[in-house]
Amino acid sequence: VQLQASGGGLVQAGGSLRLSCAASGQSFSRYVMGWFRQAPAKEREFVAAVSKGGGSTLYADSVKGRFTISRDNAKKSVSLQMNSLKPEDTAVYYCAADGRYSGIGSNPNEYDYWGQGTQVTVSS
Repeated sequence: VQLQASGGGLVQAGGSLRLSCAASGQSFSRYVMGWFRQAPAKEREFVAAVSKGGGSTLYADSVKGRFTISRDNAKKSVSLQMNSLKPEDTAVYYCAADGRYSGIGSNPNEYDYWGQGTQVTVSS
């Protein structure tokens, strides 16, 4: 599966952005989908993940209550709605697909396919 992330940009603190990730290829519904982010000089960190059917989600504590992940299997896409953005949310955001594990996980090593990343910058 190939992934294409979009929707990043510059926003003021307290604002919102919606990231989208479009997948190409077959069997999108067979993949657990996740979002990760990486700030300069920091390791890639987990943000959110959604189960294959979309019924279960998992969030990092730092974004819980502010971000919402969702997917549309018919459109082969996954989205990340980000509200109440903070300067510390500034990072390159990546979508990723996990085809090996049945459960939703936060370990980036579980994800086989990665999009190219989209920059999110939150100004104070």
